[in-house]
Amino acid sequence: MKRVVITGMGIWSCIGTDIDEVRESLLEGKSGIGIEEERLGYGYQSALTGIVRKPVLKGLIDRHLRRGLSEEAEYAFMASAQAFKMADIDEKYLEDHEVGCIFGNDSSAKPVIEAARIMDEKHDTELLGQSFIFQAMNSTVTMNLSTIYRLKGVNFTVSAACASGSHSIGLAYMLIRNGLQDVVLCGGAQETNFYSMASFDALGAFSKNMQEPAKASRPFDRNRDGLVPSGGAAALILEDYDHAVARGANVIAEVTGYGFSSNGTPVISQPSDEGCVRAMARAMKDAGMTPDDIDYINAHATSTRQGDMFEAMAIDKLFHGKHALISSTKSMTGHECWMAGASELVYSLIMMQNDFVAPNINLDEPDEYSACLNIARQTVHTEVNAVLSNSFGFGGTNSALIIKKFRQ
Repeated sequence: MKRVVITGMGIWSCIGTDIDEVRESLLEGKSGIGIEEERLGYGYQSALTGIVRKPVLKGLIDRHLRRGLSEEAEYAFMASAQAFKMADIDEKYLEDHEVGCIFGNDSSAKPVIEAARIMDEKHDTELLGQSFIFQAMNSTVTMNLSTIYRLKGVNFTVSAACASGSHSIGLAYMLIRNGLQDVVLCGGAQETNFYSMASFDALGAFSKNMQEPAKASRPFDRNRDGLVPSGGAAALILEDYDHAVARGANVIAEVTGYGFSSNGTPVISQPSDEGCVRAMARAMKDAGMTPDDIDYINAHATSTRQGDMFEAMAIDKLFHGKHALISSTKSMTGHECWMAGASELVYSLIMMQNDFVAPNINLDEPDEYSACLNIARQTVHTEVNAVLSNSFGFGGTNSALIIKKFRQ
């Protein structure tokens, strides 16, 4: 089996649009959540959302190619450009080598709704033009990135709810480990427009604490009242270790474990502690590690009672009395949905590189299930050698990734 390392990463999120800005937000426990009044006018119960800066692509991408980019594909392009730069992969390298592309993405609502509105008003498909189809497909991210960068390797999208970004990294890891690819660009992307989140708002799943947006996302807290939607994109360059060494790349960390499971429950939105346990245990077995080896757990915890409860139960089953620190960065970012598994791995890599654990902010009173967990309520300056990152989604899809500091 090949060793799989990370040689580049990029991020475009509500807590920063580059690695340095995000590092400072994580250190300070700074929230990226705010109010978008437009949501209330559209009919939302809650106007809370992660505030993600819109990229300026003019001068970066040809106008013709820009027209085919959905919102989430724009975010993904910005994150991928950062990742390629960090990995020291340029146009000449991409021209001469086979690089794959796997991203997590599970919706592209805005272009679908906009196209439907044109048809309802004009009843003429010729008025839609050619761009809507490339924006509306779930594969909008991978098809656009593969075209922009002229990638020649594996090319597909993972659609797995809120575990999409994590599974994309896990699959890239498996392909490289088994010698099927040398380099894969992977990650996750999530649109932030209000069209994309209306059905979630209909479930009453969102926090309504609009008086204090920065305090609205409260994973594991007894007084939480729901999650906060967010988005953006995160990208990573995964690479065969020998290939990375041969081209003189700087290795950031090593991917050592990937675990997955399905809950097997009869309700589509029902979490399961047993499903979570199976994914985490499988990742540790794959990495040849035990709970004693894990220094930090980036919890999936979204700030919903049921989801947080089952994950807390699962973590306690495996890590009761162990030293691993735990936090949910969603307390700062909100729930980044399809990108979350990828962005949270980037957040964890930043912590690993800078020897700290970011806080689970807004945790004033842990509930009865999380009170026994070793949750970091403030920033903890400590060496982080091994990280377990959890991602769980609707339909019972679970993913767990393990990364560790690179050593020869």
